[in-house]
This record gives sequence, C-alpha cells and structure tokens, in this order.
Amino acid sequence: MSTTARDLAARALDLPEAERLALASELIDSVEGPADPEWERAWIEELARRKARGAVDARPWSEVRARILQRLGSP
Repeated sequence: MSTTARDLAARALDLPEAERLALASELIDSVEGPADPEWERAWIEELARRKARGAVDARPWSEVRARILQRLGSP
C-alpha cells in the first residue's frame, strides 16, 4: 500500500462508525466491476429455493442499503 493510501486509511479509521461504513460501501461499489452471469444465475436459483420455502420477505439490496445507511445517520 502506498504512503498516500496508508495515510487515507489512518484518517478513515478515525471517522465515526457510520461514516466508515458509508465510505467502505462507496469503495466497494467502486471496484465491483461488471456482473458475473454465473453468479447471478446461482443467486436467482437460491432466491427461488428460499421463496419455495416461504422466505418471501426479500428486499432489493439498494433498499436495504439505503435503510441501513439511514439508520446509521448517513446521507
């Protein structure tokens, strides 16, 4: 890790928890890259299995993420 990255990490670790979580989420979003069709297919199959078992109270990640960030007081 470069000196700049180490300095940024040290400064980020001094942030309040909610801000660290928001920052981590932004960083992850920035490197996820294109979706993997095989991974998506596997998740669709898993979701179908869960639905068949009665676990139908699923929510989209964008909705869940927004709710978590709101509870943490992030923008």
